[in-house]
Amino acid sequence: MYAVIVSGGKQYKVAPNDVIEIEKLEVEAGAKVEFDNVLMFAEGESIQIGTPSLSNIKVKGELVEHGRGDKVSIIKFRRRKHFMKRAGHRQHFSAVKITAIDKV
Repeated sequence: MYAVIVSGGKQYKVAPNDVIEIEKLEVEAGAKVEFDNVLMFAEGESIQIGTPSLSNIKVKGELVEHGRGDKVSIIKFRRRKHFMKRAGHRQHFSAVKITAIDKV
């Protein structure tokens, strides 16, 4: 059993007991979260695809922790112009453990 959800403008394939890193959610660690925007649900050979989302499926999870991802280096360089600019960025994320995929 698995589902495809949308969070933070990105799509994630999730199954029970998976831990996924999604865009940072503004809730504290240990809080229960629920994802209503489910695009697809599969259980065995049966597959349900929403148009655009399924209203009878809810994905429940628990927020494990907040963190920051690996550093991404940004380099801007213009040859022969004596210009080079370096910067870095670490994206914030929330780790969510999927506890259940429920039919409503």
